[in-house]
Amino acid sequence: MENQLIIEKLNRLERLIVDSTKEILNVEDLINYTGYKRSYIYKLVHNNIIPFSKPNGKTLFFEKSEIDNWLLQNKSQSISQIENKAHDYINNSRKK
Repeated sequence: MENQLIIEKLNRLERLIVDSTKEILNVEDLINYTGYKRSYIYKLVHNNIIPFSKPNGKTLFFEKSEIDNWLLQNKSQSISQIENKAHDYINNSRKK
């Protein structure tokens, strides 16, 4: 039982290493990359929420850099970042 668990973890690590070098992902790769469920990915595609390509009209492909940008959109700023922007704005306003 313990050996099987170790083998499964090694297989997952191998998939993650191989997938990290890919620039174009299929649905299975995207599942491993994001941790999203298959049904959620299909929902995102159906609603045109996630960037995808469908060159042959059937198979879905995702550009990794576009997925990264999509995942990082609507980023929230920390309090210190907001404070720094406020200080910069005040300092620039005084110089004018």
